[in-house]
Formats: sequence, C-alpha cells, structure tokens
Amino acid sequence: MHEMSIVQSLIDIIKEEMEKNNARTLRSVRLNIGQMSAVVPDALSFCFEVITTGTELEGARLDMDVIPLEGVCRKCEDKFHIEDYAFACPACGSTEIEVIGGQDLSIVEMEVD
Repeated sequence: MHEMSIVQSLIDIIKEEMEKNNARTLRSVRLNIGQMSAVVPDALSFCFEVITTGTELEGARLDMDVIPLEGVCRKCEDKFHIEDYAFACPACGSTEIEVIGGQDLSIVEMEVD
C-alpha cells in the first residue's frame, strides 16, 4: 500500500507549513486527487487516520476531491474529460491525446489554529 508513504510525505509537508506559520493545531486539510494518480482515496483516508493517531495532528479532517481525467486532442485541439479511460477525441476520433489534468495529488488548503 503506497498510500502510507504518500500520507507520511503529506504529513511532513503539513508540519513544515504549520511551523512556518506558527500554527499549532491542524483542523483540516483538503487534497485534490487526480483520477489517474494511482491513489485510492479510502486507503489514503485510512492511512491518514493511522499516522495521525496519538500525534498533535490527531482529529484533523481529511477532505479529498477527485479531479477527473482531462485531455486535449493534438489534432483538433478539443479539450474534454476522458471517460472510462477511452483515450480518443470525442470530436474527431483521433487517439493523439495529451493528458492535461487528473494525474496529480496536491494539497489545496489547510485550516489551522
């Protein structure tokens, strides 16, 4: 389960940002999780709870938004959501697709005291 190492990295980033801003309590953290990021939100949530239990971050809420996979056709330049991993342009049928969204994992915001 690679989510455990991902959460540990997130915790490191969160702690660093909290220290920079003299924050003592993490209330919540919001993540954007790309549909094609190979991250399972339920597993990430479980790992977050396990890692934060018994620490100063215990009780913080983890909010996650799944970002759909988006592409742009290199032939007709149509931008679209890629449904069911069908990498074909709905406008012209080309398979020359560039993925432009839905692959990342990012911290969007943190609520701290």
